[in-house]
Amino acid sequence: MSRTVIFYDDVYKEHKTGYAHPERPERLSVSLDALKSSGVLGSIPILAPRSATTSELALVHKEDYIERVRRMSRDGGGHLDMDTAVSNRSFEAAEKAVGALLDSVDGVLADEFDAAFCMVRPPGHHALPSKGMGFCLFNNIAIATRYAIKKGLSRVMIFDWDAHHGNGTQEIFYDDGSVLYVSIHQYPFYPGTGWVDEVGTGGGLGTTLNFPFPLGTGEEHYMEAIEQVVLPSASRFAPELVMISAGYDSHKDDLLCSMKLVDTSYRRMTEALKGLASECSGGKLILTLEGGYDLNAMAHSVVQTVSALAGVEVQTGDPEAPESSYPDRATQIIEEAECLLKNNL
Repeated sequence: MSRTVIFYDDVYKEHKTGYAHPERPERLSVSLDALKSSGVLGSIPILAPRSATTSELALVHKEDYIERVRRMSRDGGGHLDMDTAVSNRSFEAAEKAVGALLDSVDGVLADEFDAAFCMVRPPGHHALPSKGMGFCLFNNIAIATRYAIKKGLSRVMIFDWDAHHGNGTQEIFYDDGSVLYVSIHQYPFYPGTGWVDEVGTGGGLGTTLNFPFPLGTGEEHYMEAIEQVVLPSASRFAPELVMISAGYDSHKDDLLCSMKLVDTSYRRMTEALKGLASECSGGKLILTLEGGYDLNAMAHSVVQTVSALAGVEVQTGDPEAPESSYPDRATQIIEEAECLLKNNL
């Protein structure tokens, strides 16, 4: 029997973002259909999450901001910025998006399961304590990290493979040495943060690690960064829980971004982080959905991710991963990140 679970609720599809918005409800429907047709769900239960409380949201977010989102949703919706929509059930969806991660933390700490995939909307990694942005209302993974630390953990790792840098998550933990934040992302690109020399400050110096890759970077350099720099540094940090901001917009078919991963790239990354979790945290591994805007590419990549968590093979028709467009620059970024890490640990 698989020790993996999925958290999902239909209310996530009630977060309406407007006509032609890339972060749309169909992202979940297509991904769930792909999981069902792949056969992966035969051994993986889908669990309904609880709603996060206001006090739990306030582990990261300012209470006046929480109330602003609640009021905007209650009053029929609006926009937090040009890209970030709120509809009449968005607050309810956001409470359950956070709740899925909180339930995941409770479950892995109670040894009810080893790994969880949170199939949630709205996403979270751009959200700041007093500001939603980049399609994100509340920072789901940051709240869950604070929750895990409140429950007694001393060290948590967040790995962010979304094509966009998780500026919100980085800012929240930038001076916090109990959280290792690692991001591999396209640069320069929205939101403009995540340069290689952003390594943390104060007590968090050396616990932020960025790989701002050029457009067209592919699997070979993602895996080189993970195997050469991320895994050794994470092993030294020895996280008691590993969490992943799982965005799928680095896929070669995702037209919102310009990277070159394929379906099975996400399997390779998942297996690498699963191995780290087995080594350091008794297998405790939580993933939460962030970006990913080509429906088919995202769906097939989610299948590869979840099947890797469950330890089953699922065939894919995806071609071999293409070579990186600027390999010398990608290699240089890896070398610079490794050098900065050594100098700041």
